[in-house]
Amino acid sequence: MDSTQAQDENHLVPATAESTLPDISQLSVEALALAPSPVRTPRVGSPEVRSEFSKEEAAKLSRGATKPDGPKKSDPFQFGSRLLLPGDNPFDYNAWDHVEIDDEYQEYMKEQLEKQRAKPVSEYDKNRFNSNPVKWWDIFYKNNRENFFKDRKWLQQEFPILSAATAKDYGPVKVVELGCGAGNTLFPVLQQNMNPEFCIHGCDFSTNAVAVVKEQPLYEEHSPKGGVVASVYDLSVPDTLPEGIVPNTVDIVIMVFVFSALAPDQWIPALGNIRRMLKKGGKVLFRDYGRGDLAQVRFKTGRYLDENFYIRGDGTRVYFFEESQLREIFTGEFEVDSDLPERDTEGGYGGFTVDSLGTDKRMLVNRTRKLKMYRRWMQAVLTRG
Repeated sequence: MDSTQAQDENHLVPATAESTLPDISQLSVEALALAPSPVRTPRVGSPEVRSEFSKEEAAKLSRGATKPDGPKKSDPFQFGSRLLLPGDNPFDYNAWDHVEIDDEYQEYMKEQLEKQRAKPVSEYDKNRFNSNPVKWWDIFYKNNRENFFKDRKWLQQEFPILSAATAKDYGPVKVVELGCGAGNTLFPVLQQNMNPEFCIHGCDFSTNAVAVVKEQPLYEEHSPKGGVVASVYDLSVPDTLPEGIVPNTVDIVIMVFVFSALAPDQWIPALGNIRRMLKKGGKVLFRDYGRGDLAQVRFKTGRYLDENFYIRGDGTRVYFFEESQLREIFTGEFEVDSDLPERDTEGGYGGFTVDSLGTDKRMLVNRTRKLKMYRRWMQAVLTRG
């Protein structure tokens, strides 16, 4: 299901859905805020990076930099290395890494969320968009059949297991990408693959998205060799698996901006399907939207479906997570004040251990207008028990 695509940080496509909702382009915010390349966070498994650093700590983090301003530049540049230190002018650069939200933005965020809650989506539109989410993704891909997203070449830096699995002598490995969209994860991984026993299976619940993948020359080249498969699959349908996937046979599941497209009442069946396809010890590579992200805060009224759950101008849905919530979903270990739905469902949440889970915190700057814009993404590696 391409949850991955329209809510990806590179989604710059005009809204196309027919809707009675107010006409607002969430996408203009994305166009304003995006850095020219995908964000690179510290490697999964590294200690959590704090938002404030001493000069000595920053110097250690930037060891090897050849530029005179130490942690601000490295040669070659590496994402995750530009740290905002006391005394720095935030408008000297377009982006900073590991930055906490300041008090002014916190207040702005609080006011925005109150406005959103006060004027939610009408019951009519809520039912219309929740009853058939596939329709809106199909419309999206029908109108946007080109490769309009930047390929996610950063994935193997963020998730080193993908580099290992695509190495020449790694041996047999089966990867399933849930929400493959136009193939912007699938094809960069396939291009770097040197492993003759590697297979990646891309799934999306949009028929048009899968058609886009199958039209690509790289797919036509590798599909006859068994290196790539693409199929239509709805992760939210209980007790199902992608076509050709046998239970307990998948080594790695990739979920990049996928879970956020599901309604909260779809999380349990989706999680059950992921557990079912993975081998014991198999990995989930996860990246999605974090609570307080600019994309959430800038939603206007008439887009609020439920708490932290919104409808875009093109009719697709998006949810914003926080770390503790994801930990509960994947481990089944609930906090006292947990608000997860259907916590008592047998065989519901859990089934995974957390290898790493953190928030990618990035501040983007409009240097001309003196604006600070905060992005928040969740990133995790999880192991099936």
